[in-house]
Amino acid sequence: MTDKKYYRIASLEKGIRILELLAEHGELSVSEAARLMDTNRAGSHRFISTLKDLGYVEKNDSNKYQPTLKIMKLAMKVANRFEIRRIARPYMHKLSMAYKETINLGFFKNKEIIHIDKIDSLEVLRMDSALGDKAPAYCTALGKAILAFLPDHELEHYLENTKFKQLTPNTITDKEEFLSELSRIRQNRYAIDDEEMTFGLRCIGAPIFDHNSYPAYALSISGPSMRQTHRTLEEMKTDILQAASELSRKMGTP
Repeated sequence: MTDKKYYRIASLEKGIRILELLAEHGELSVSEAARLMDTNRAGSHRFISTLKDLGYVEKNDSNKYQPTLKIMKLAMKVANRFEIRRIARPYMHKLSMAYKETINLGFFKNKEIIHIDKIDSLEVLRMDSALGDKAPAYCTALGKAILAFLPDHELEHYLENTKFKQLTPNTITDKEEFLSELSRIRQNRYAIDDEEMTFGLRCIGAPIFDHNSYPAYALSISGPSMRQTHRTLEEMKTDILQAASELSRKMGTP
């Protein structure tokens, strides 16, 4: 039996869940939202109508409901709290111009990497992630670049509390092998995701250190493996290392 937390407001939880479903599906009718929520149509209509009155949802020409840009405004207010986004933008643009691939900026929280900024590739075939998207740290270039430089006690806590799942044939799931991988990253100062999270996607990433020399963020270049070959990654490493190093200095790293 699951203990219910005394402070949980069920109606608020359902309202936010409907908002998440609308964001995920793009548009939903009242009946579709009710089915996905496993609730009745009347309840679904009340939640959606309330969100509409608050300006978070609107009715479109298909007579369905869709989220408005007011949600994005909230997200941007949160994202703009990260000073690193403003500082990193020129470096991300430079990498984007040089390689025409997707440039990602992320930080580590609760065992995951959260994407806080990106510049999309202009290529038709590309691998994209949305702002706020989360990914396991152990199988991403952003994540491994940060994990390799965590203080020993934090890395130990992460390894003890993280289950490594085999997401692709290349995912490292053996923790001894993973420690060897982190050792190589510390020596090279960059990490590679060699189709470890998604088959057909390769990334190269480097850590960005804050004023306490803590690996607070990471920068990466990602693209389809057919373009992002091992030779291409080798060519990219100097530029991404330089960008991460300069960003670390701007963040106050000694």
